[in-house]
Amino acid sequence: MEIREILSRHGFAFKKKFGQNFLTDPNLLDAIVSDAGVDEHTTVLEIGAGAGALTRALAKRAKRVVAFEIDESLRPVLHETLSEFQNVELLFSDFEKCDFPALEKKLGPYVVVANLPYYITTPVVMKFVEESTQCRGITVMVQEEVALRFAAQAGTPDYGAVTAAIALRGRCELVRKVPRTLFYPRPNVDSAVVRVTFGEGNVAVSDARAYRAAVRAAFSSRRKTLENNLIAAFRISREEAKAILADANVPEGVRGETLSPADFARLVEAISAHSL
Repeated sequence: MEIREILSRHGFAFKKKFGQNFLTDPNLLDAIVSDAGVDEHTTVLEIGAGAGALTRALAKRAKRVVAFEIDESLRPVLHETLSEFQNVELLFSDFEKCDFPALEKKLGPYVVVANLPYYITTPVVMKFVEESTQCRGITVMVQEEVALRFAAQAGTPDYGAVTAAIALRGRCELVRKVPRTLFYPRPNVDSAVVRVTFGEGNVAVSDARAYRAAVRAAFSSRRKTLENNLIAAFRISREEAKAILADANVPEGVRGETLSPADFARLVEAISAHSL
């Protein structure tokens, strides 16, 4: 099925505001489905169906695919590209505005597989990380620099608050790099596929909100020490900040980006012990 020909025949015009760059390589599409571990028992949630190329690849393997698409002008295109599949449900609406708890109740256990528009990548991924109760994992195509940030190790330039937040739910890995030449139209950057497996290698903490608050505090100003960021974020004295760091076995003078997710978990326990 030639996606370009179908788009042309329907007079489709790309809209920059939606970050529309569609995948066209069938081998890559099948590889992404395999990366996500999709089989006949899997319910898949896709954000940004586009012209339906990835949706088709998913529908061939999955039990059920629920796909969001914000651009109504793609309706006739998707009607054609997905007409043979009875296991696909298309929702022409903005995923970021959906009733998320109601959607999860409807889906039951599911995985996310998507070629995410670059402009919504981080907020969408963080929505699943922070709010989902039914999602079992996320496999998404994202801008390469974002993929490196998601999967970064502590102490590296790419490591940040998003990395530490994802680690609270599971293990993130970069599974394949994708050159810009495999998209239509061709974007200005290369991409990569990242996979987050919820519950695998996740950081155990007693209070997820406190963990997120500690991470936000640590990265609120990367040029400042963790001690100074704690003082500013929690409005505590320097003596209290030093005591918390000592209890968490964190050396004085370090910056937030040097702490691993496990270090942050210890920091949270120390903060909680001081009743902040």
